[in-house]
Amino acid sequence: MSEVITFYSVSDDFGCFSNFSAHPLRIGAKLWPTSEHYFQAQKFKEVEYREKIRKANSPMIAARMGRDRKKPLRRDWESVKVGVMRDAVRAKFTQHADIRTILLSTGDAKIVEHTERDSYWGDGGDGSGKNMLGRILMEIRDEFKESPSDESAH
Repeated sequence: MSEVITFYSVSDDFGCFSNFSAHPLRIGAKLWPTSEHYFQAQKFKEVEYREKIRKANSPMIAARMGRDRKKPLRRDWESVKVGVMRDAVRAKFTQHADIRTILLSTGDAKIVEHTERDSYWGDGGDGSGKNMLGRILMEIRDEFKESPSDESAH
């Protein structure tokens, strides 16, 4: 069995894999402080609220704002959320060569977001979760292996 790399907190060895890591990303005309800010903002149609999330002082505040159900989620959220996360992760690792190198250094290891708090994006703490964030990281890693050109110049 191949190696398993787990992450959750930004202070972990592979903390750069967390959406809370301080790696700004540019998507479209906007700069987002973290991939968490971007992901949470995309849940909403209302431009003003998305902008409030983008300007949140921390990824934790952005996450709280994104989980606030007083604001209606966009209708197609369930069908687009994985694509939104993939776009955020791809942008983050494309735009930061240092963490792209870390991602590539994991070789063929299984990457797992290890947390009891999330059984969709993470492993649910006991391995029963879907680990969608880990799967996306491995998918992006494979993309970089297939085309190793340095895209950080974009």
